[in-house]
Amino acid sequence: MDRDQIYAKVMEVLVDALGVDEDEVSPTATLTSDLGAESIDFLDIVFRLEKTFGIKIDQGELFPDNVAQNPDYVENGKVTTKGIAELKARLPHADFARLEADPSVENVGEVFTVDAIVKFVEKKLK
Repeated sequence: MDRDQIYAKVMEVLVDALGVDEDEVSPTATLTSDLGAESIDFLDIVFRLEKTFGIKIDQGELFPDNVAQNPDYVENGKVTTKGIAELKARLPHADFARLEADPSVENVGEVFTVDAIVKFVEKKLK
């Protein structure tokens, strides 16, 4: 399966899971800010990705648990350098440019883009 085929299937998953239109789903669209995903939606997305691609996604593998709430990684509402390093280690498929530019906890969700999911699935299928 090539990248375009993976992207098309990821788009279908997100359209179904989030009730958005296809034209809202672009590689740079963030799941939370642009597509309106909430925490409960992440579980549905994982389930749908597993079913669509025939892969197993372990808990916290695609969307890490508790990093933003961990006092070792967050201080005064900002993700620390250690926290960003931990997120990068857990999410090698994500782009951290926005979070590094403004490490506010509210921006953690900005790393979850459509392209990050496509890269994750590509890696899982290899």
